[in-house]
Amino acid sequence: MLVATDIYKCYHKKEILKGAELTAGPGECVGIIGGNGCGKTTLLSILAGAVRADRGNVTLDGKDLRKDTRAYVKKVAYVPQENPLMEELTVKDNLLLWYGGRRKELERDLESGAGAFLGIKPMLGDTVEKLSGGMKKRLSIACALANHGSVLILDEPGAALDMECKAHIRRYLKAYTGEGGTVVLTSHETGELSACTRLCALKDGKLIPVEEELSEEALIKYL
Repeated sequence: MLVATDIYKCYHKKEILKGAELTAGPGECVGIIGGNGCGKTTLLSILAGAVRADRGNVTLDGKDLRKDTRAYVKKVAYVPQENPLMEELTVKDNLLLWYGGRRKELERDLESGAGAFLGIKPMLGDTVEKLSGGMKKRLSIACALANHGSVLILDEPGAALDMECKAHIRRYLKAYTGEGGTVVLTSHETGELSACTRLCALKDGKLIPVEEELSEEALIKYL
């Protein structure tokens, strides 16, 4: 269980998060909506252990992020909006960097794990700079899951991707949660949000549950 309690974060004297709280359990896909600049990326960065909150606490399966950051981040796979890949290297070399050289483990995942489901194997010899945006996103997810994290955090996973790539990623998220994984994602797209088991809106620095019917008209009031 991922639990964030009373999260505060301030940037340049501006308070972005003001007591945000979130719980997400095994098998759940929690979608977060909100207007531009409301703090969604900041919140995901804190949940992933990449940014420290000014106040509040985050735990995963009882492990306190502040007390044992290394053990915490090993259980979390984080895919930011920005491309985290080494463009000049091949797909395989990027994977090996994230896998820490664990070749046998990588080979297993390419045959029957996340790499297989995401369709990574056919492009192993390609340099990243030659890949489409959708392929880069699939590779980013496969890299992030190198440690087989139980929580997958994605910031706008379908941004600027074509419909086929978006559908492929949604299918993987369904399979991931179906095996007991936990997903937390941000999105502006109803297609991605419809795959979530629960929705929250980040407004005025806090998360509030979204219970309305999933439509653009219903969601706009939370932005």
